[in-house]
Amino acid sequence: MRRNVRPRSNDSYFKKITIWSGVVLLLAIITFAITYAIYSNKVKNEARVSQINSRTIGELVPNVSDEEEVQSASSSIGKSINEVLDGIDTQKEENTINNEIEKENRNNKTDEIIEESSQNVDTDEFNEGEEKHEISFKRPIEGEILREFAKEKLVYSDTLKEWVTHFGIDIKAMKTSVVKSAEAGIVKSIKNDPRYGITVTVEHESGFKTVYANLLTAEFVSEGENIKQGQSIGTVGSSANFEIADETHLHFEIWKDGEALDPEIYLK
Repeated sequence: MRRNVRPRSNDSYFKKITIWSGVVLLLAIITFAITYAIYSNKVKNEARVSQINSRTIGELVPNVSDEEEVQSASSSIGKSINEVLDGIDTQKEENTINNEIEKENRNNKTDEIIEESSQNVDTDEFNEGEEKHEISFKRPIEGEILREFAKEKLVYSDTLKEWVTHFGIDIKAMKTSVVKSAEAGIVKSIKNDPRYGITVTVEHESGFKTVYANLLTAEFVSEGENIKQGQSIGTVGSSANFEIADETHLHFEIWKDGEALDPEIYLK
């Protein structure tokens, strides 16, 4: 017996294709919806974070008025609010410490100035109270003036047989007579001068110095010695080659700051 097979209907085939196409489309729509929802939520979160502006920072950070602190806060927008606040607190603390250090330095400088002024005042008071030594020359030896001071004029030299200048005075005295210091001072030099023989130079205060020449000896003092007024220096002789024809005498000079002075004006 022969069995008849009925062919599939085209309508059934197209129906199945339509159903599966609808399922695929529905899945695509659901997937798109889910993806859009996730992306939209992410965009909203990023937008919410980016909305932190200077007004929000101003509300969260109390009384930020200093320019340096505002710059610090502005440069920290990418940080969290707590980080910004911590940074400003740290900056304030550093500024406070720096201000304290600067204030202390100013106080120290003021104290140094006051102390220095006080020391100057004390020194001035001490100097005012200190008795200053007044230069007063006494005659190194008693005797007649054989030749006077002649700086601006000429005097005749019996030894040289000519008219010459004379930067001191010649005091007549017997040979070996003791010569004394005209004023307190320091013995600067003792030498045998080719013109004035054995010569002692004594330095005094205020730029003065005295010269004792034509000596026989200078055995009573030594170079660098501090001597008093009236202290023995040496004895009168005739060692000066430029004045060897004269009577025995002391050649005496007074100088101040490199200038020869007339001893008769200063001697008492």
